[in-house]
Amino acid sequence: MRSAQVRPDGSRIRWAELHEGAPGPARVYLHGLGASSAPYYAGVLTHPALAGRRSLLMDLLGFGISDRPADAGYTMEDHAGWVASAIRAAGAGPAEIVAHSMGGTMAVVLADRHPDVVAGLVVVDSSLDPITPVLVPGSSGIATYTEADFLAHGIGETLARVGEHWASTMRLAAPVALYRSAVSLTKTGVRDRLRNLTIPRAFVYPAEDGALPGEAELVASGVRVRAVADSGHNIMLDNPEAFANAVSATFIA
Repeated sequence: MRSAQVRPDGSRIRWAELHEGAPGPARVYLHGLGASSAPYYAGVLTHPALAGRRSLLMDLLGFGISDRPADAGYTMEDHAGWVASAIRAAGAGPAEIVAHSMGGTMAVVLADRHPDVVAGLVVVDSSLDPITPVLVPGSSGIATYTEADFLAHGIGETLARVGEHWASTMRLAAPVALYRSAVSLTKTGVRDRLRNLTIPRAFVYPAEDGALPGEAELVASGVRVRAVADSGHNIMLDNPEAFANAVSATFIA
């Protein structure tokens, strides 16, 4: 396990690291809301298309094995700043970022605001536009609560709503981090920022979702859009072969 201090109060981001010292740019893997990177990515990193590269499976502040400061704002901009600090401290930048769901939305902010640490970006089934809160599993449902109500009873209701797999990592998150991150995510639109980046970048999503809104504009700006068959939201778990090939192809000149 590795770690880096990312706040003056001593709060640290932690990550599992594979193949330290391997040639080529490092890859940083970032998870979604209420998740943790190792459970989602460790399996797929054995694929030949991804193995052998220095890989940091990083947990966002407030989630997984990272610290959980109660007074942090946990906005997408906050998370981006903390991840940038961790990448710099690790000597891993500029890195190729692979980021799922909320992590992908945040990673677009990271690439826009901290370009020195990002060499390329794969956004995995993330929201690019603001979300209207609706009581369904995920950030939308969490954002329907007030913070006080979420901390009092909403966290338990959410854990029951999301199912066993997601709840297993969501239980590791600080409830205040979960809530504030979800609210910030619903308010954050990054479509224009993704289009305006000039680094190699891709958007990967499940083919069963149908046509991607705004796909033509993304492709015209240089974003590689890849629809993956036989998968749901957790593409790296559902179809690791296609996921590994999509990530690898993004960074081939």
